[in-house]
Parts: sequence; C-alpha cells; structure tokens
Amino acid sequence: MNAEEVINVGKISPVAAKYIVKAEIKAKGVIEKPDVIGAIFGQTEGLLGPDLELRELQKSGRIGRIEVRLDTRNGKVEGTIEIPSSMDKAETAIIAAALETIDRVGPCEAEIKVIGVEDVRERKRKYIVDKAKEILKNMMIRAPDSQEIVDEVTETVRQAELVEYGPERLPAGPAVDSSEEVIVVEGRADVLNLLKYGFKNVISIGGAKIPKTIIELSKSKTMTLFVDGDRGGDIIIKEALMGADIDFVTRAPAGKEVEELTKKEIHKALRAKESVEQVRANLGITREHAAHAPERKRQGRQEKQEEKSKKHVDLPEDKKELFKKLLEDLVGTRGAYLLRDTEVLGKVPLVELSRYLEILKADTVVMDGIVTRKVSAICRNHGVDLIVARDVESGVNGRIIVEKELEGSE
Repeated sequence: MNAEEVINVGKISPVAAKYIVKAEIKAKGVIEKPDVIGAIFGQTEGLLGPDLELRELQKSGRIGRIEVRLDTRNGKVEGTIEIPSSMDKAETAIIAAALETIDRVGPCEAEIKVIGVEDVRERKRKYIVDKAKEILKNMMIRAPDSQEIVDEVTETVRQAELVEYGPERLPAGPAVDSSEEVIVVEGRADVLNLLKYGFKNVISIGGAKIPKTIIELSKSKTMTLFVDGDRGGDIIIKEALMGADIDFVTRAPAGKEVEELTKKEIHKALRAKESVEQVRANLGITREHAAHAPERKRQGRQEKQEEKSKKHVDLPEDKKELFKKLLEDLVGTRGAYLLRDTEVLGKVPLVELSRYLEILKADTVVMDGIVTRKVSAICRNHGVDLIVARDVESGVNGRIIVEKELEGSE
C-alpha cells in the first residue's frame, strides 16, 4: 500500500473507515452507476430494520460514499462495489451479506457477490511497518557507526598527544623523557598508530638519516628500532646501527608498514625483537662501526638508576602516611589507587590499570601486590612518576616505594 492509497481511504468516507466491503456485480444488460447505487439503497430498505438502514447510516457517517466501477462488454456489465464502514465487525458483515440479496439493477437482472471485507487498519498497519523499515534503513545509512565515533574521538586524542621533540621537532609521544625504554619508528603515521594503542614512549626519526636527537637519546635510553617490513626498513636499520646506540631491532610483518599494524601485531613484533648483536651479525656490521660503546651506555644507565633509587625514598612524612593508609586499604583487593600528587583520583582494578591511566592521567599509583615488569611498563608508558606497592619483582627499575620503606626500614 502506498501513501496515495491511504489518502484515498480518507476520501471515501468523512469518518475514519475501519472496514471496506468489496463485492463483484454482473448484469445481463447495460446499466449505469446510479442504477447500482439506487438498487443498493432501494432493495435493502426496511430489510435490516431502522438501525441498519443504509440511508440513515450514510447520513450519520457510519458508512461512507459507495464506490462503483463498471465495465461494459458485448451488451453486459461487470464491475466492483466498495462500501467503507466505521461500524463493528458484526454490523459490517450484515451489510455485506445484504448486498447479495439484490437481484435486479435498473431494467436488468443482476448478481452481486461479496468477495471480502478488508480491514483498513490492517492495511494501514502494513503501510506503517513498511514505511518504518524504510525510515530506519535511511537512518542507519546516515547515522555514523559507533566504531566510527570511537575512532574519531581516539584520533583527536592521538593528535593531541603527539608532540614535537628536540631541535629537529621529531614527531613523538608524550612519555619519551620519562621512559627508560624508547621505541624508534620511521614516520609520523607510525607514531600515531602506536599512540592509538597506548604506546607513549615512541619517537620518529623523520626520514632515512638518523637525527642528532635520536643519537643523544640512545646514549641514556634503551632503544628499540621498529621498522617497516620492506627493503626500506633494512636500509634504516643499517643507518641507525651505524649512527646510534640501538639496543633492540624489530620489524613489521613482511610487506606491511608499522602505521597499518593492529594492536596484536604490534605486541607480537615487539615481543619478537632481536638484540643488536644478533642483527649486526645478520647484516654483517662489525662492532667497530658502532658510534657509541655499549659498556659506556650501560654504565650511564646504572648511574642514572642509582640516582633515581636515592630519590624515591625521599618523601615527606605526610605522603608516606597517606601511601601507607592506602596500601592497608588495598590488602587482598587486587586493586590500585590512582593519584595526582596527593589527590586521590579513583580506585580501579589492576587488570584495567592501563585503561584508567589513559583516562585519569595520574602521576602516582598505589597498588596491591607486587610491581611486575608488565605493571612497571604500563605505568611508565602512561607517564606515572611513582609506584607504591607491597614489593617489587627483581630487576624492575623506576621510582618505586615498597611497604617496608614506608615503615622506615630499608
């Protein structure tokens, strides 16, 4: 049913029609529409009693205008009759049955046969359902997908987190200075992709030539070179190993670029990183070609770490008391408090630490349990300056305070 058909129902009756009686007529001679309408009113008059008198029903608007369509062929007439009704089912059925009692129209013998009573509301309901489907389809076509909205917001956040680092204004994440480990990629798009998945300790070389900023960073940071899985990536590896003190090297899968990798592919590539000695051996680069001595670099890092370890216990008493109280509250919860200085921003499950650090931008984490390498890396990548915990896993570095230090014993 289209919109025009719905409107036509309204034209048939001055009131809202609920049913339409449909009948076929056959006459053995030539008749006109007025003959049919006259026969309907005349031959049913007094037949059904005063309450179902067709003329009175039409005056009161309980039945609408009778529509007659006739087709004359070979001296005979066939056609259809439609009577809209706003009465109930029983009364409408009686009117429909009365039509079949008509046996003469004008001067001719005629036969009227009821073919059905159509429920106009059902027709309208079908139209409403079909139209609603069309509207909903158009809405779904025009409305943005929820993932598109998330991607748009994430892209905006990534753009905001992107910084320019060093005199060469290299594209980088916000945690390059605060992280001990730095991921070095080829271009700006690579930095944006890693920022998307929470890697904030990332910086781009901005071209094939290794910038001085990268060389200087490599003297004090653990550097992982992350290149595309193509021939260009191999060239950059050789250039970087000749000019900077790179510690590890990893590649995107063959034929892929870092900027198009998924989170799973990035993690897989970083877990498969190779030591610089192994890469040098594979590429035929001798140790003498390296610009910096690894031993001197490790010594500088050790001194830097020792300096940090001296600082991390130097806290005011009020902070120590606050951290001690928060640690006691966390016993057995596998949770963590996120703070900005001494302001508690929220209490979160440890398993969702990364997500909430992304949102709350905390600089201190007080946590239940032991600081593992994974937890340390998550905090470092999100710019956390201090971790307070019950204990720390062997070999984990950074500004970490354990419970015994809060109690005053070393």
